[in-house]
Amino acid sequence: MAQEEPNFSRTRRKKRRNRSNRILNLLIGIVVLLIIVVATSIILQGGEDQADEDAVADQTVTEDNANTEEQAPTGNVTDEHDEDGNDLQLENDPEIGNEENRQPEEDNTHSPGTVTIVPSEDKVIKETVIDTSWQPIGTTQTGEHISSYDGKSVDWEEKKKALAYATGLPYDSMIFWKIKNGGGPQQSVGIVSSRDNEKKYRVYLEWVDEKGWKPVKMDVLTTLDFDY
Repeated sequence: MAQEEPNFSRTRRKKRRNRSNRILNLLIGIVVLLIIVVATSIILQGGEDQADEDAVADQTVTEDNANTEEQAPTGNVTDEHDEDGNDLQLENDPEIGNEENRQPEEDNTHSPGTVTIVPSEDKVIKETVIDTSWQPIGTTQTGEHISSYDGKSVDWEEKKKALAYATGLPYDSMIFWKIKNGGGPQQSVGIVSSRDNEKKYRVYLEWVDEKGWKPVKMDVLTTLDFDY
């Protein structure tokens, strides 16, 4: 067998080398492409995961805010309770005050009533007032009622409270000129004035069982200089 020419052998080796280089470059290109694809996929997946986490976080914050708004008080709390759940009056409650200055509780079943004012021709009386909204002043007395004119009795004190209630004069600063029988065992009449005598009244009272003394008529006086 004849030997190959040296130039021919070099040419074959060069062609083989070039083909190997092309295959190697192709493989390298495929690997780089795969790396790019995988890296892109990881980056996109990471972005989606972050977006999902942000959405969940936003939803959680929104729900927390909604719960906070639902639980927040909608006004000033004005009542308090003791350990047993009973209502307690606040110290600044306007209804709390001197027992003597309290007005009788209004019965919601009653109408507001009407006030009738009748001018008088009597020189002692300016006018007579009848207010149908007047209520019994209340009482702590029990059992059969006996009208008392003892200045230290409970009944006497309740008469004075009824007089203050009808006239609107402050109990602690009004003058009680006379409290006497008003014509029956359960009737009384009282003459009172302001401390400066500018306001003068004669009030007629009637006793209501278990409810106390109730004003029924009041004379606005022009003078205290008369026989009473």
